[in-house]
Amino acid sequence: MPDFPTLAKLAEDLESGRTTARKLVEACIARIADPSGEGQRTFLHVDKDAALAAADAMDGLRKVKAAPSRYAGIPVSIKDLFDIKGQVTRAGSRALDDSPPAEQDAATVTRLRKAGFVVIGRTNMTEFAYSGIGINPHYGTPKGAWNRDEGHVPGGSSSGAAVSVLDGMAHGALGTDTGGSCRIPAAYNGIVGYKPTQRRVPLDGSVPLSFSLDSIGPLARSVSCCAILDAVLANEPITALQPRPVKGMRLAVPTTIALDDLDAAVAQTFERALKTLADHGAIIERIEMAEFHDIGPMNAKGGFAASESYAWHRYLLTSKGDVYDPRVFVRIMRGEAQSAADYIDLLNERRSLIARVNARIAPYDALALPTTANTPPKIADLADDKAFTTQNLRALRNCTLINMIDGCAISLPAHREGDVPVGLMLAGAGGSDRRIFELAAGMEAVIRV
Repeated sequence: MPDFPTLAKLAEDLESGRTTARKLVEACIARIADPSGEGQRTFLHVDKDAALAAADAMDGLRKVKAAPSRYAGIPVSIKDLFDIKGQVTRAGSRALDDSPPAEQDAATVTRLRKAGFVVIGRTNMTEFAYSGIGINPHYGTPKGAWNRDEGHVPGGSSSGAAVSVLDGMAHGALGTDTGGSCRIPAAYNGIVGYKPTQRRVPLDGSVPLSFSLDSIGPLARSVSCCAILDAVLANEPITALQPRPVKGMRLAVPTTIALDDLDAAVAQTFERALKTLADHGAIIERIEMAEFHDIGPMNAKGGFAASESYAWHRYLLTSKGDVYDPRVFVRIMRGEAQSAADYIDLLNERRSLIARVNARIAPYDALALPTTANTPPKIADLADDKAFTTQNLRALRNCTLINMIDGCAISLPAHREGDVPVGLMLAGAGGSDRRIFELAAGMEAVIRV
């Protein structure tokens, strides 16, 4: 795969005149249109004319030193879960085909445009964001980075988001993360994905999966790229990221659940990364997290995702249930059996879980764990529902731990060049976003050596 530039490098090139926003957009459009690439499966809609017009506008503003930010003119992709004014938001489904076009942009799309980013198009995704694998039976499944000739899954639910960045069809992507949907596709494709503290980024204008767990975050090529996009999405100032020295970092590796049943390549890559960090002076402590045992029983009836998605979908299922992905349909319908008492129990149990976990991890800078238990499965191997369910749960398991504790987390590529992609996840309590970015920036260049 080509080595595409970071947002910082693109900003420098725009400022110096080495490139223009129009050239960047034209190059992305050409990659999307390449018949030998994944563009047709990655994008559900390409807003060519509007993107070129926005690029020309940013070039004009830059000439008179009025660009809204140094990143103005850089093309980004938008997951099909978000409203874009004048377009139908389908959420990777056919059930919303006859919905009216959005009357305004989602809050996060508005913030990206305000900073001058150019919306290149809408990316493919798992239908209604309900899987960590990324397969879509309606629009096709973009092939992930690993062994493309064989066809491995891209990870989900932000599948097209990750592939758009991987293949240079966009230079950053807007995704969502309910149980790993930014981090899993990042891990499977060797890029960086970030799940922020949920309350920092507004959900307005996005189709919900679980309003208790949904978070909106970026996928990009580096930690600093994600930090830039995260600041824009959270409407915070973009400030220079100061990487923390690896020496002295206090990292806790949870031995409860998070290290169970790992693929050999995941275990080997993760342990090598930990040894490298320790060799550079990080203080790594393996700790039991008994609280994690509570999460499985909490989700036994489908948890927040099933109950809250069923509440949103129940009328649409009556009229359009036959066009849903059957695997998604089954998962949503689990919410029908949950009672109000079940849901209230969930809320109370989660509050207790968050408090107990935050107390447990307070002495450490971050948790470190594999992003996923598995490496990217072959698409062909998941035709069987049982195989799909097994691999989906393995993809989601570790990331879900962090969503359930209302934390923030980043997935960094930890594999060596040429090896199967493996992500290392750094996570912290809600509100520790800046610290997680600083830690990740400090170890980003170290862990793959």
